[in-house]
Amino acid sequence: MRQYVVTYVNAVPNLWPGLITAITIAFAATFIAEHQGGPQLLYALFFGMAFNFAATSEKIRHGIDFASRHVMRFGVALLGARITLEQISTLGGASVLLVIGGVVSTILSGVLLARLLRRPLAEGILTGGAVAICGASAALAISAVLPRTEDNHRFTLFTVVGVTTLSTVAMIAYPTLAHIAGLNPNDAAVFIGGTIHDVAQVVAAGYMISPEVGDAATFVKLLRVGMLLPVVAVLGMLFRKQGGGEGEKPPILPLFLVGFGALMVANSMGMISQELGKGLSTLSRWCLVVAISALGVKTSFQQLARLGWRPVALLVTETLFLATLILGGLTLLH
Repeated sequence: MRQYVVTYVNAVPNLWPGLITAITIAFAATFIAEHQGGPQLLYALFFGMAFNFAATSEKIRHGIDFASRHVMRFGVALLGARITLEQISTLGGASVLLVIGGVVSTILSGVLLARLLRRPLAEGILTGGAVAICGASAALAISAVLPRTEDNHRFTLFTVVGVTTLSTVAMIAYPTLAHIAGLNPNDAAVFIGGTIHDVAQVVAAGYMISPEVGDAATFVKLLRVGMLLPVVAVLGMLFRKQGGGEGEKPPILPLFLVGFGALMVANSMGMISQELGKGLSTLSRWCLVVAISALGVKTSFQQLARLGWRPVALLVTETLFLATLILGGLTLLH
């Protein structure tokens, strides 16, 4: 542990140029998102990719690597402060089981679809987990326990772009779909919160219907976010047993996952005040925006284009599968 700390203390001067680059890109993306509208993470990714020419620079490389890996993990850990067990219990047993079933089934569908499309298992798990749990945040968390290969890194970036885009489409389309299906406020909340990928889009779509639906949909979404802990823990153990492929072997239980669980328990016990919770949530979002900016710097449009049509088919099919499953489940419950 001491050697680990000393290594990073000695590396700090080399980290700042890359970190400042990622932070500056994150500020620019946030400014555009706040003043022009649109998904903040997607802006951060595209702005970062515009600076891909600097990715090989020795001056910023270490800081960019640090931001894309360690800042990202810290941001994911802080997500635990948004969830309490009480929020989950207020949803009702049937709704909880339906949402959990949707998460597990969507991940399994990703595995099956990857096999059918002749894509690596890791890609099916990554896209399935991102669609099933919480979009870009889940993609980053899951990628942290996958073998560290160039292909997995590239596909993580593609997944972030894909789920953010599909989440924006769903934010616009799903409230209308809920109205056409004649869903009552409770069912509309379960549908919106149980199917849209990113938290921000869930909130926006829910409040398009009504404040009541917006509040309830947020709780449903947080249940899905809570599934991040067991899912990533299981995946970390599975990939470790497989030897980690060509890349680095993932740890048995990553520290960022321990932090996520600890914060979730602390919040459930009332140890985190509302003000502190909001602060940690904001810090988490900023960490993820900085991490996405750094990942963008490390990736080019040409690398994403080489992935082909099959990954697109994976994401779209998984998204439609989850929406159909939740909507069908709500119909069967009545």
